[in-house]
Amino acid sequence: MRDKGHWTRDKLQEQQQWQYLDVTLRKSDLNHDDIVYLLGLQGAEKTRLFEYSSGVKEKNVGNKVYFRGLIEFSNVCLKNCLYCGIRRGNVLVNRYNLHMDEILAAARFAFENNYGSLVLQSGELETGNFVRQVEKILREIHRISGGKLRITLSCGEQEKDTYRRWHDSGAHRYLLRIESSNPELYRKLHPQDGLHSYQRRLDCLYSLQNTGYQVGTGVMIGLPFQTLHDLAGDLLFMKQFDIDMVGMGPYLEHEHTPLYAFRDQLLPVEERLQLTLKMIAVLRMLLKDINIAATTALQAIDKLGREKAIQVGANVIMPNITPGRYRDDYLLYQNKPCTDENPEDCMSCLNARIALTNNEIAYGEWGDSEHFRKKGTRDKGRGTSQP
Repeated sequence: MRDKGHWTRDKLQEQQQWQYLDVTLRKSDLNHDDIVYLLGLQGAEKTRLFEYSSGVKEKNVGNKVYFRGLIEFSNVCLKNCLYCGIRRGNVLVNRYNLHMDEILAAARFAFENNYGSLVLQSGELETGNFVRQVEKILREIHRISGGKLRITLSCGEQEKDTYRRWHDSGAHRYLLRIESSNPELYRKLHPQDGLHSYQRRLDCLYSLQNTGYQVGTGVMIGLPFQTLHDLAGDLLFMKQFDIDMVGMGPYLEHEHTPLYAFRDQLLPVEERLQLTLKMIAVLRMLLKDINIAATTALQAIDKLGREKAIQVGANVIMPNITPGRYRDDYLLYQNKPCTDENPEDCMSCLNARIALTNNEIAYGEWGDSEHFRKKGTRDKGRGTSQP
């Protein structure tokens, strides 16, 4: 039986732990060690983190959730990333390119159902034909929507002139995930063949920023070889880069990739889910007014994964409106959810799910990054124009 002295010391230690957590949460500028500490929280202390980040979200971006209708218009890819199911070296993939009328039908569905925004995603190609194809898609979507749909592109690394041409054709946002801000870990995720360069990824992000896009990035969480220190560095990288939006989710393995050989080193999927939620929560504290996506990979682990992300800090969801017969061919990871749902069913389901989180869908709103808007205001105050 424990004596009263042990009980007193235990209570004192518990009280000190809670005090330390509250002091850390209220810090105006989290450092690397603070973030590692927060990412390691469990139990009631983790719940406290989530409650705090939820309050930060409500105060700075409100309880609105913005829809981005996702069109995966091609799975043809030049790159051979070691984690990706549509990598060039995976000969088992059924490659496809959507026809223009299929893309426009999906875009028209988003427009008629008041989504406000689209995401056009593809494998990475840098050919002249591909650049011109994307330009044409952008202009046609603007034509059929009267310019009322905001468009995000996620088409990988390109030359700066390509980014400019797409921006001039009507792309407003661009998502290019850094995957890992640790150059050593980045090299472990990509073949060293001249097509995969950490420095080029950085250069592309800077080119996007200088071109005037709302720039998004993101990382995979729970990778082999990855530590909490790596993830803390990722969050600080996003802050230092002054990013406008983030899409990050748990790493989910694909059996037809080289990284699958290291699956025995992975955290259990539930731990990857919880670590992702903690990353979203801490990111919301670091960058209070950016857009953060609740990614589909969360739902691959937990049917309510995206809703849980919204509750701790995310404010964007990307319903998949790609024609159903192509969705199983755009498998970046296995067990991708909702590949058999039609857009109408997906929309009805999300309406009900988001209502459970005490958030509301911001139909008809572009949902531009508040962080990006404020940067433009600051630049004008210094006598320069918005990028």
